[in-house]
Amino acid sequence: MLIRIVYLSSAVGPQTGTMTQAILEKSQAWNQANGITGVLCQGQGVFLQALEGERKTVTELYTRICADQRHNNVEILHCESILERRYKNWSMALVNLSDIDPSTKIDWPEFDPYSVTGMLVMARIDELLAEGTVINGLD
Repeated sequence: MLIRIVYLSSAVGPQTGTMTQAILEKSQAWNQANGITGVLCQGQGVFLQALEGERKTVTELYTRICADQRHNNVEILHCESILERRYKNWSMALVNLSDIDPSTKIDWPEFDPYSVTGMLVMARIDELLAEGTVINGLD
């Protein structure tokens, strides 16, 4: 059974390019080997991630993510059984949510993921992907 989860967390310390690249490289390799697809959005001190795959594998990965000390306040915004993957093109894509990066053209302060439904968060992720704001992604 395939599932999708969307979670949000707060970064512990600054979200540096080095840290983000390390997260992306490790997750892309692991996800590709384990049949996980998804997208990681990060900026302004938060991580927002959608993960898709077999229920057992996604659950195990989420447990490992919760234990990662680079973030805290991990909160599931949305979880659902799915018939088809929404983010099937990426083992892990990266989208920058930073309002200081003019190339993203995102007004992050207007979008508060803590106060909207998981479906609206996924819609926002889809907007970001459609606008071509993927910084990096591996098939």
